[in-house]
Amino acid sequence: MNKYKSYPSWLSIRSLFLRLSMVILKLGRLIPPAKHGDFETWQIDEWLKYAPNFSVESEFDGACAYADRYLLHHTFLVGKSLSAADKCVWSHLTVAGKRWESLMKSKKYPNLLLWFNMINTELKGTEESAQTSILDKPTKKNKLKNSKAEVDLPDAEMGKVCVRFAPEPSGYLHIGHAKAALTNQYFAQKYKGKQILRFDDTNPEKESNTYVDNILKDVETLGNKYDKVTYTSDYFPQLIEMAEKLIKEDKAYVDDTPCDQMKGERMDGIDSKCRSNTIDENMRLWMEMKIGSEIGRICCLRGKLDMQDQNKSLRDPVYYRCISNHLKPVKPHHKMEYKYKVYPTYDFACPFVDAIEGITHALRSSEYHDRNAQYHRIQEHMGLRKVHVFEFSKLNMVYTPLSKRLLSLLVNKRRVDGWDDARFPTVQGIVRRGLQIEALIQFILEQGASKNLNLMEWDKLWNINKKIIDPVCPRHTAVVEVGRVLLTLKNGPENPTERKIPKHKKYEGAGEKTITYTNKIWIDQADAKVISANETITLVDWGNAIVEQVEKSPDGTVTGLTGNLKFDGSFKGTKKVTWLPDIDKLVPLTLVAFGHLITKKKLGDQDFTTNEDGEKDICSEVLNKESKKETAALGDSNMIKLERGDIVQLERKGYFRCDVPLTELLNRIVL
Repeated sequence: MNKYKSYPSWLSIRSLFLRLSMVILKLGRLIPPAKHGDFETWQIDEWLKYAPNFSVESEFDGACAYADRYLLHHTFLVGKSLSAADKCVWSHLTVAGKRWESLMKSKKYPNLLLWFNMINTELKGTEESAQTSILDKPTKKNKLKNSKAEVDLPDAEMGKVCVRFAPEPSGYLHIGHAKAALTNQYFAQKYKGKQILRFDDTNPEKESNTYVDNILKDVETLGNKYDKVTYTSDYFPQLIEMAEKLIKEDKAYVDDTPCDQMKGERMDGIDSKCRSNTIDENMRLWMEMKIGSEIGRICCLRGKLDMQDQNKSLRDPVYYRCISNHLKPVKPHHKMEYKYKVYPTYDFACPFVDAIEGITHALRSSEYHDRNAQYHRIQEHMGLRKVHVFEFSKLNMVYTPLSKRLLSLLVNKRRVDGWDDARFPTVQGIVRRGLQIEALIQFILEQGASKNLNLMEWDKLWNINKKIIDPVCPRHTAVVEVGRVLLTLKNGPENPTERKIPKHKKYEGAGEKTITYTNKIWIDQADAKVISANETITLVDWGNAIVEQVEKSPDGTVTGLTGNLKFDGSFKGTKKVTWLPDIDKLVPLTLVAFGHLITKKKLGDQDFTTNEDGEKDICSEVLNKESKKETAALGDSNMIKLERGDIVQLERKGYFRCDVPLTELLNRIVL
C-alpha cells in the first residue's frame, strides 16, 4: 500500500503535508502569493498532497513521469505564475538525492527538467534566505527577528567551504550521527560548498563492509547529499610517511610502557621513560611495529607534545598502535586486509586527512572541546594548514544509550534483535518503528547549532511524527484476541452487508475500505468491562446500540453481551466502541509495543559492571526487561493488503507500521 499514490483529482482543500515544512514554509513566506480562484486553489492543494510521492522511492519515477506529461502543456503547475504547488514539488525534488540527480543527467523527463530549472531561476536568492535561520531555534518571544540570528562559520567564504561527515564503520548510524550529517549538509548548502562523506576506518577489529553498506544506506535515507566518498585508509601510505617524518624531527617517539602505567603517567603528568629515546632507537622500534614483531606488538607511537599541560589531551597522545597477534589471526581490515600491521589513531589521522582533503571547517560535537587544542597542535607539528573547528552540541536522548560501544554490546549480547531493532536509536531502528525521516529532520533542525548539552525527550520527536502521519495515514480497526467479547445484536442484519467508507475521513487520498455489518460483532474485553446493562453505546462507523444484557464469569471477565441497534439516539456522552464483524475474513495480527531499553534517563558510572576481561556491561538492574510486548489481535479484512513500511492508525489503539506483511509462510501481520 502507498498512501500517496493517487494522482491529483482536484478535490476539496486539504492541509499541507509537512514533509519539508522548514524549507517550504520559509520559501512560502519569501514569495508573495498570487491571487487564485477557487479552482486553482483546489489544484494547489491537490499538488501539495501529491508532492510527497517525489520523496517515496517506490513512487518516485512514476511521480516524475506524471509531472512530465502534465508539464507538456503547462508552464507552471497551477495557473500562469509561481505558486505554492511549484515550490512544494521543487522542494521535494531538491532533497531526492541521487534519484533526482540521475534523472537530470539522463534527461528522461525533459518537460519536468525544463520546469525544474525554471523554478530554480525563479527561486534564486530565496533558497539561501530560507536557509539562513533554519538551524537557529526560534524563541517564543522573538520568532520574527530570528532570521537575523543565523549561525555562521568562522572565516567562511561563499563557494569555498568544504566540510566532512566522518563516521566510523563500526556500527549503523544513530540519531546522534544524523544530527552531525544534517548539520554538515546545512553548512555545505548555505555556503554553496562541498561535503565529503569519509569513512574513518582506522580500527579493523571493529569495522566491516556490512557497516559501510548500511551507513551508505542510512545517509541515503536521510537525504544527505555529498560530493564524494573517501576512506581514511586511502591515506595510510601518507600517514605512515608523516609518522616517520615526525619521528625524524623528534616530535614523536615509540613507547613500550604497559597501557595501565601509561594511563597513570598521563594523568599525573609524568614523562615516559621512552620519551628520551634517540631518533635512531625510535626508528628501529617503529620498524618492529610495522612488521608486527613480538617487540613491535607491545609498542605504540606517541606524539611529543606537552606532558605538563593542564589539558590532558596534549600529554603525548598515541598516534599509532600495532595490531598484530602471533597467537591468533587478527581480523583483516575491510579494505586493506592484511597489508598493514600498524594503524593510526583518530587523533592522529583526523587532523592530517582534514588538511589533505581540503576541509575548511571540521564540525565536531562539543564533547570533543578539550581535544580541539590537540587537533590544532598536531596539525602545527605536521606543518599543515590550520582547519577551523566548529562545535555543535551532542544529541542526547533520555533512556537511550548513544555510544556505539554500548549499542554493539546490546547487539552482541542479543538483548536486541539487531542494529535495526525498533527499540534502537539507529536510523534504521527508528524508521522501522514508524518514524518518518521528515520528522527526524525537523526535530534536528529545530535544535539549532547550539553548543549547549541537552537531554532531549523522545515525546517531542514522536509528536512531530504524529503531525506528519495523522493527516494522511489510513484508519483501521483491531480487536485484541485474548478475552474478546461477542456482542449479539438482536435486530442486526441476519446476512452480512457491506459498505465502502473512506480510510481517512479528512483525506480521500488514503482510499476506501469495506465495512461488513453483521448481527454478531467482536469488541475488546477492556471496552466490555466498562459497559453496564441497559447502557447506550456508540459503535464507531455504525451507530448507537443499547446493551441489554452483560454476561460475566465468576472472576468478573465479560463473556458475552446482548443488545439492539438504536439509530435514532444521540451520540453525545456515549462510550465510543470499535468493533469487528464476526466473519472469517478477519486478519490475524501481532501488535508490538516498544518501551525504552533502559530504566534510567541517563546512565552513570554506577550503572556498569566490569567482567574478568575488563569489558564493561550494563547492570541488569537498569535494563528494561519489558521493553517489547507482543499482543495477538484481529484486524479488519482490509488490512490483508498491507505492505512492509505502511503506516496505519488502529482506531483507539495508536499508530503502527507494518513490519511483516501477510505471506504464504506467515499468516499473521506484524505491526
